[in-house]
Amino acid sequence: MGPEDAEPSTVRCTEAEALANVAAVLRLCQTGKVRCSATTHRPSAATVRAVADVLIAGDFYPDDAIAAFAWPLLLQAGGLARLDGTRLTLTPRGRSALGRPASEVVRAIWERWPRHAPIDEFSRVEQVKGQKAAAALSAAGPRRAAAVAALEHCPPGEWIGVDALFSVLRRTEPRLTIARSERGLWKLYIVDPEYGSFGYAGYHDWPVLEGRYVLTVLFEYAATLGLLDVEYVPPAHARDDFREMWGADWVEALSRYDGLQAVRLTPLGAYAAGLAPTYVPAAPAVPDRGLQVLANLDVVALADLPPGDRLVLDAFATRTADRVWTLSTASLLAAVDAGRAPGELAAFLAERAANGVPPVVRTLLADVENRAGRVRDLGMHRVVECADAQVATLLAGDRTLRGLCTRVGERHLVIAAAGEAKARAALLKLGYPLGPATG
Repeated sequence: MGPEDAEPSTVRCTEAEALANVAAVLRLCQTGKVRCSATTHRPSAATVRAVADVLIAGDFYPDDAIAAFAWPLLLQAGGLARLDGTRLTLTPRGRSALGRPASEVVRAIWERWPRHAPIDEFSRVEQVKGQKAAAALSAAGPRRAAAVAALEHCPPGEWIGVDALFSVLRRTEPRLTIARSERGLWKLYIVDPEYGSFGYAGYHDWPVLEGRYVLTVLFEYAATLGLLDVEYVPPAHARDDFREMWGADWVEALSRYDGLQAVRLTPLGAYAAGLAPTYVPAAPAVPDRGLQVLANLDVVALADLPPGDRLVLDAFATRTADRVWTLSTASLLAAVDAGRAPGELAAFLAERAANGVPPVVRTLLADVENRAGRVRDLGMHRVVECADAQVATLLAGDRTLRGLCTRVGERHLVIAAAGEAKARAALLKLGYPLGPATG
């Protein structure tokens, strides 16, 4: 391919879209539609499509998931969501994140990610085979931290080519190695394990393995979070540094990240990486007042809404037309039962309602919020039945047990799951072994 045939590059400024996307993906997670493998923690194909649909500017490539794949993993790494079976559900930290400045949420995710990332990012470089072989790959933690350090070498607000960045990291980050050892290098290969092994002389050049790992971290995670603006082309034939390997003539690209050409550290990136003490958005974020909230409890969209906004309205109201949602006590109570807070909708409508929120709607929201606070779920507890009231009185009054159980009626004690082990030990010490549950 000659210079005249080169694909035109795309420049993507990621900061503003990432700040919007973090809330959109959190809201998608609230709907229960985000599912990941209970074993690998990777998002399902249906989840990747659902995430791509709510991203404000879509994914980087139309036919290959990068940001849509990364977001469910970033929520897990940031402690904002956890797996309940295969369903990704928001944690208390994740629910509170919806009320915090998005820049703080992004910074917290990036700070936690090197220690809590649920997968080895190099596994996404799928053309490199043999990664599951024993002792093939180095420990992910040190090289992840080394790749994160790449942001420190990016001049703020200036573009730097990825090959120039490779040169800096090659000199300054000795922890950034992919193979665990020379023997591990022989286990990694492309196309064929015998002829295509990276152990052959000349096959392992730093950009081919270590460089691909850096591209993965920068493109899939840092750019998705808005820390780096990116310039990129389609990955096929974008890099030819592996062409000398056996069988490489039939491989269009070593990774989906091969098209990344250059990066630029954003103000959000400098803040998240600890290189700047504060973050000031380029322009104040003013919500689009594109909703009409009516006294008959209808919410009307005056124009097409961002996917994240539609998710909020779908959660709290019943869609009765293409751009109309109807609020009701039943719809609001159902949202509360699913874990949403009426205050979330109140703030959402106050920011976006073109002519304010009518008193009747504010009264409805306040009434539902009042009802929501009258009962609460205390979680799973164990009920212990005593033979008679005297035994119940003895146990409930024990110095250890009285802090672990609550007496209910004459003969029953209720023990919280968190204190069950200590309660069992105390019961055994008193001569009342609890034994297994009978029902």
